[in-house]
Amino acid sequence: MPTVHLLDYVAGNVRSLVNAINKVGYDVEWIKSPEDLKNAEKLILPGVGHFGHCISQLSEGGYLGPIRQHIESGKPFMGICVGLQALFQGSEEDSDVPGLGVIPMRMQKFSDITKSVPHIGWNSAINTGSDISKPQSFYGLSPNSKYYYVHTYAALYTAGALEKDGWSVATATYGDEEFIGAIARGNIFATQFHPEKSGQAGLRTIRAFLDGDQTQTLPVEAAPGKTATGLTRRIIACLDVRTNDAGDLVVTKGDQYDVREKSGVDAGGQVRNLGKPVDMAKKYYEQGADEVTFLNITSFRNCPVADTPMLEILRRTSETVFVPLTIGGGIKDTVDTDGTQISALDVATMYFKSGADKVSIGSDAVIAAEEYYAAGSKLSGKTAIETISKAYGNQAVVVSVDPKRVYVQSPEDTKHHTIKTKFPNSAGQSYCWYQCTIKGGRETRDIDVRQLARAVEAMGCGELLLNCIDKDGSNSGFDLELINDVKAAIKIPVIASSGAGKPEHFAEVFNQTTTDAALGAGMFHRGEYTVSEVKDYLGEKGFLVRKFEAEI
Repeated sequence: MPTVHLLDYVAGNVRSLVNAINKVGYDVEWIKSPEDLKNAEKLILPGVGHFGHCISQLSEGGYLGPIRQHIESGKPFMGICVGLQALFQGSEEDSDVPGLGVIPMRMQKFSDITKSVPHIGWNSAINTGSDISKPQSFYGLSPNSKYYYVHTYAALYTAGALEKDGWSVATATYGDEEFIGAIARGNIFATQFHPEKSGQAGLRTIRAFLDGDQTQTLPVEAAPGKTATGLTRRIIACLDVRTNDAGDLVVTKGDQYDVREKSGVDAGGQVRNLGKPVDMAKKYYEQGADEVTFLNITSFRNCPVADTPMLEILRRTSETVFVPLTIGGGIKDTVDTDGTQISALDVATMYFKSGADKVSIGSDAVIAAEEYYAAGSKLSGKTAIETISKAYGNQAVVVSVDPKRVYVQSPEDTKHHTIKTKFPNSAGQSYCWYQCTIKGGRETRDIDVRQLARAVEAMGCGELLLNCIDKDGSNSGFDLELINDVKAAIKIPVIASSGAGKPEHFAEVFNQTTTDAALGAGMFHRGEYTVSEVKDYLGEKGFLVRKFEAEI
């Protein structure tokens, strides 16, 4: 296969980018030293995380000069996410670190007054210079496609400012802010979105860049005025993975966290086996899932960390699933089977290198929040959330919380934040607070969900996966009161989880809360509904959703 050179400076999940490049017919050769750049024809610079950290890494490695020379020589260059941001003069994220200065603008932080930040999800990339009667695309971008973005800082768009200098610009809108989603001029092409995580639409842009297919004329029906713009409603498929009684890794699902069968010959004994993780992840991707989450509910205590079966699941899944992958379970400081101390950051790095885009932290986040408040709301800098978000960016860290309702007669009966619920308990108590739990819901802690949410946001968590023990396995819909209560307390995105049983529940949660995404599990695993059926229903109700595109 023809070759493209890839520069990896600990940029998070590059395995998926390699798989995407292979998928469109190219091989990857790694840049291992600045001297290697002299032999590179086509160069891709990926990036995730902190602008200053990434630029500093490139500078310390001696790469900035050779990258400039590559660009100035006219050889093809593609930047992805922070790889795009590196082309600009600088960023508010670290004002002391200059960028390459190829584009005379600076990155700015999104306003979080009316929307969640980071900007996470599927959005547009529409050519600003396109004529409605003869719409033009650069590098395969389509106004009818959606692309996966995950970032806090952006190049806010000013009409004509860059186009007058020969740049082609494609933009997206988040809230009331329009920003650059992709940009190109001459040999340069860069995307704020992650094409390797944008399904077939993303693969199309990678292939166009590698093939040198810069300009395309689109059908008239694909004109920007004919399509809905903005962030779509995200539908996430979640797979609880554990070993069954035969020692095989399976996808399972419980009722209020109990995953064992309630009937049959071995009633109360066998772990529910709903399928194989890799096969099911691919199925949901092909149904149009916007993300796939694996929650590892087996500890693998007797397994060396580097040989954890979840690493192989990620490696295999990332070969065929080109949407974001999240892995939860075991992301903590640990001791390997040979006695070696391994940090949470090292564990996360193994998962990122195996194909994960985000890691999810559960019980350890609750303990960290307790310690945060015990220290007078001061950060230690040592928690898993802090160390991972510092290295890979807050968008790479999800906190999964498992709260349960505790009813009280009045707010004065508890020190915790309460809500007045529309659903009193059998004793007639109409106030409740949401108590955090650990160890899969088996142990309660003296901290409420709003306290937890605010603490982990301060530590650098980029997204909150909000489960609900009371709703788990009920198929009765999401806990809307819980979701609204948490959303009112924090600025980061929230994923609604637990209770979905039919498409109407997804419409309900998007109608009655400001949640940023919604997650389904059992209803998909049991084949009661498909992801595409949920999205079709949402589309019929007027919600903007991403449609799965056929294989290129």
